[in-house]
Amino acid sequence: MSSLEPRILIVAPSWVGDAVLTEPLTALLKERYPHSVIDVFAPAWCAPVYARMRHVHRIIENPLSHGAFNWQQRKALAKNLAAADYSHAFVLPNSWKSALIPYLAHIPQRIGYTGEARFRLLNDRRKLLPQTFPRLVDRFAALAYPANTAPDKIKTPTPVLLPREDLRRATLNALHLSASPAPVTVFCPGAEYGPAKRWSSEYFAELAQRLIHEGFVIWIVGSPKDKAVAEQIVAAACSNAQNTPNTQSAPQSNSTSLPQLHNLVGHTDLGDAVDLIAAARVVVSNDSGLMHIAAAVGVPLVALFGSSSPIYTPPLSPRARIARIDIECSPCFQRECPRKHFKCMRELTPQMVYQQIVALR
Repeated sequence: MSSLEPRILIVAPSWVGDAVLTEPLTALLKERYPHSVIDVFAPAWCAPVYARMRHVHRIIENPLSHGAFNWQQRKALAKNLAAADYSHAFVLPNSWKSALIPYLAHIPQRIGYTGEARFRLLNDRRKLLPQTFPRLVDRFAALAYPANTAPDKIKTPTPVLLPREDLRRATLNALHLSASPAPVTVFCPGAEYGPAKRWSSEYFAELAQRLIHEGFVIWIVGSPKDKAVAEQIVAAACSNAQNTPNTQSAPQSNSTSLPQLHNLVGHTDLGDAVDLIAAARVVVSNDSGLMHIAAAVGVPLVALFGSSSPIYTPPLSPRARIARIDIECSPCFQRECPRKHFKCMRELTPQMVYQQIVALR
């Protein structure tokens, strides 16, 4: 195999948002090695993201659950990967276990940050300097460059995902949404990490009413874990609508009295979500994987930040705006508000978010 045509394996992170942020790495590797083949070893739930990346040749499912060691399964996976004759492995998670399989597969070049005592497992170890690369996307992208490249020489392109228009049409038909001529706002009210990252369902409902009044249709998108919060948004919006004069209402299959409000949570998978988000006039999202997807498909986006940091994982798009409250305890990076007041999200009002939407028009 020619050194100019390497076979590259990327050991992917487990979070959907982090998976989106690996796309610039694939673009830089393809630029550096134009004839390379790039495969990704990723959890099944991240596969739809990698299926919409430009330079990914094959997705290999990582079946290992978080925290599981399973020595025999790791050896078997390594044996299968060894048969593919990879020349390079880029190990993006920082755990010791994530570097073990490429080591057992005898992949010659194993690149990643030192992480959890991976001194033997990686043979191209990089020292992570958070102050040099405060953004996660830059940390990933830097691995595409030779070691000791000056930080100012590292240029990170914007993540890009390519939605499938044919699949979107099929999804819209299946959901009976294809006939709607109105502009669409997509709400992404979930956040896998915890409730401290989630904007109030009542605030989403209030914003929905205002946008519906302006002629928008609302699609609520998320994972099955977001079902409860999506139902709360629908219930609050419909309850408020019943008390608002001249609000249009009609019975719908999604059990809402607002025909412009569609709860799609539980009716779509992640691939559907990528394709549907790409059809939106604007997206309003918590700091989540879907936020990064919205940025990567290039739609106007208002990103809601509370306990997390827009410095570490901002939405990487010129069409994105960040909505947050500047208070001393934010970001705290906690799953739940440690001070119990939840000011970072409670004081981020629907009116403030609406003004960000107006600014995107």
